[in-house]
Amino acid sequence: MPATHHSSAPPTTGTETPPEQYSADIQPPPPEPPSTGDGIGRIPVLDVRPIVQRGRRPAKAVTGETFAISATVFREGHDAVAANVVLKDPEGRPGPWTPMRELAPGTDRWGADVSAGEPGHWTFQVEAWGDPISTWRHHAQIKIPAGMDTDLVLEDGARLYERAADGVPKGEGLRKVIRAAVTALRDETRPAAARLAGALTPEVDAVLARYPLRDLVTVSEVLPL
Repeated sequence: MPATHHSSAPPTTGTETPPEQYSADIQPPPPEPPSTGDGIGRIPVLDVRPIVQRGRRPAKAVTGETFAISATVFREGHDAVAANVVLKDPEGRPGPWTPMRELAPGTDRWGADVSAGEPGHWTFQVEAWGDPISTWRHHAQIKIPAGMDTDLVLEDGARLYERAADGVPKGEGLRKVIRAAVTALRDETRPAAARLAGALTPEVDAVLARYPLRDLVTVSEVLPL
């Protein structure tokens, strides 16, 4: 997984599914301390669309129909970034966790398709964030096969995965998937390549796609629909 500022959000496994309407059963991951909501931070969020009269008027969306939200997201350096949409219903409740994807390589333009599930005054924001696990994976997949700093790289990964596990809700049986990856990374009885492989399984990917570890979260202004 490339660790540049053009990296996509963590991949899910299996086939893609259509955009989901609001559901109380699927909640966004616990937020990192965000920016002030103006889209300016270490990872800027710019040119958010749809927008009408700079957000003074609501953009038009039809109940039940899918529409696209996009924004320009970037950061200095080569560490990975990702983004997601926070869609809120007329009662102010957040909808499903909705990751964004880079629309075209090298453009810094990210987007996602969402759907408003009922009539009323909906709002949305875009959150952009650093993706430290994707950054670590990129470096680890270069250094471990080359035998470079293997113990240090694997321990760095274990600490990141410990942080990620703390952000996974209890009671769903998903924390143990990430904690198993931590154990694998620290298992000195196994070859370094096998320890790394234990942190890159499809099961781990699926949990991190739903509950990613997010750093330096920047939040756009609230925009009406």
